[in-house]
Amino acid sequence: MPELPEVETIARILRGDAHPNEGATPPGVGNARAFRDAPREESILNREILGAEIFWPKTVAAGEPGFVARITGQSIRSVGRRAKFLIIQCSEDALIIHLRMSGDIVLRPAGTPAAKHDRVTWQLSGGLDMAFNDTRKFGRVWLFDDPAALFAGLGPEPLEDAFTPEGLYDALQTRSRQIKPLLLDQGFLAGVGNIYADESLHRARLHPLRIASSITPAEAAALHTHIRAVLEEGIARNGSSIDWVYRGGEFQHDFRVYGRDGEPCYNCGTPIRRIVVGQRGTHFCPTCQPA
Repeated sequence: MPELPEVETIARILRGDAHPNEGATPPGVGNARAFRDAPREESILNREILGAEIFWPKTVAAGEPGFVARITGQSIRSVGRRAKFLIIQCSEDALIIHLRMSGDIVLRPAGTPAAKHDRVTWQLSGGLDMAFNDTRKFGRVWLFDDPAALFAGLGPEPLEDAFTPEGLYDALQTRSRQIKPLLLDQGFLAGVGNIYADESLHRARLHPLRIASSITPAEAAALHTHIRAVLEEGIARNGSSIDWVYRGGEFQHDFRVYGRDGEPCYNCGTPIRRIVVGQRGTHFCPTCQPA
């Protein structure tokens, strides 16, 4: 599932803030070939939405009745992110997309035939089409005049100034849950998923089964530092590509524990272990992250 760095990368590419290097794997937008073939002025900003087509009605979670008519004619003003949600702010409404397990935003030259797993497509001015491609059909699209209610239960953004070591420590002290599933709780901290939780805990030398309220102020400060560092590095590397769903990122080459079960820890040489915590595969070093 795309996490904060992957969604942020997609948002930056759609804004035109990031561009694929010539001859290199395009970052961010999953379908590399389709992205490569898109017009070079790939930013969707200031384009008018000329029309839309829904191929899988359940994908449109809110606003489906009249969705096409309502969004047609609106102009795209900005592209951003909240947690793992992609926010495309239009002239009247906010188009919200959650990629879930296999969702992907694909840019193509206008008139390109829809792909097999396209669930919703939008025709944009300037000769560009945008598609939400989702093999497993778990992804969702919303159209809101005000999306505040959708985001009401989300925790703080880990890269914003409001997320502080002191605030993290205070929040941990009120929880008796294990730290790994707590970090995955979007109501506690927005945007962190399985990959970046494992990597952050390893760098902070915290066992994934530690009870949150047992974490000291110094440990909370270290965790705060490494959550931000891991996410920032992930964004700098255009996210992580670990299967066919999200391609183009390179942070997977820097994983210290995730997906490295049985391989030696880069710090101490101890074999990395994999356990299941809260139904999620969890990787850690038994020596660097003592129970």
